[in-house]
Amino acid sequence: MKPEEVRKPKKAKLKPSAVMIVHYFELTFRSILFVIIFSLWIYNQISYDMPISSRFAEHPVILAIFWILFFADMVFRLFPSPIRSPGCQKQFARNFQETGEKSPIISDNNATMLVAMVWIILNALIGALHVIRVLNDDFMLVLSSAYSVCDLICILFFCPFQTWFLKNRCCVTCRIYNWDFAMMFTPLFFVPNPYTWSLLGMAVILLIRWEITFYLHPERFAENTNRYLSCAECTEKLCRHKKQLQTLWNYAKKELHR
Repeated sequence: MKPEEVRKPKKAKLKPSAVMIVHYFELTFRSILFVIIFSLWIYNQISYDMPISSRFAEHPVILAIFWILFFADMVFRLFPSPIRSPGCQKQFARNFQETGEKSPIISDNNATMLVAMVWIILNALIGALHVIRVLNDDFMLVLSSAYSVCDLICILFFCPFQTWFLKNRCCVTCRIYNWDFAMMFTPLFFVPNPYTWSLLGMAVILLIRWEITFYLHPERFAENTNRYLSCAECTEKLCRHKKQLQTLWNYAKKELHR
């Protein structure tokens, strides 16, 4: 009798975590918002119709819904939540799990200054074009909306800050995780409006709170001192998701080059 062939065990399918589901919901919402704003911007460029802000002003309910969803998301970020990424939850004392180490190692801390400088310079140049009226308010709204979509792309698919600057293991250990709202709403600084400036103001509060917590409690942000940041304690498993996507991408490239 022929020996039975040894079958390789099938890999367990990755079940989406609650955090992953929330991220995909946010990506869908932000993508829809971007398509709406971008379409209005294109239409305005062709027809020279009313600005996007004026269009939203004609429909205050729609504007209020968008504002409430973003503002509420930022307010909830101020408190611990089981459906948010550990990357933004490591700031809270309840999530600090001592490892026994007393000296936190933040290997990517110096790179944060480089990221901040690059972001400020990039948006300052864009803002300068707005000041001299090469770019208008509508473009800044489009840009802010595009940033919001890119934020989720960084989390779910590919993050240039992680790959090129910070070199961190994953989003859970990211030093600048809670910079996201401040970064996505940066263009709104050039669009004076109670809605836009209140969003930017809340985003800055989140950023300041994050940085103060980091400098007061760096041990919460380091994997060697906080077991909460270890792979064993991870609840989102987004790194496995990214690896699966990377494997699929590499396979597709090989097939295309055959």
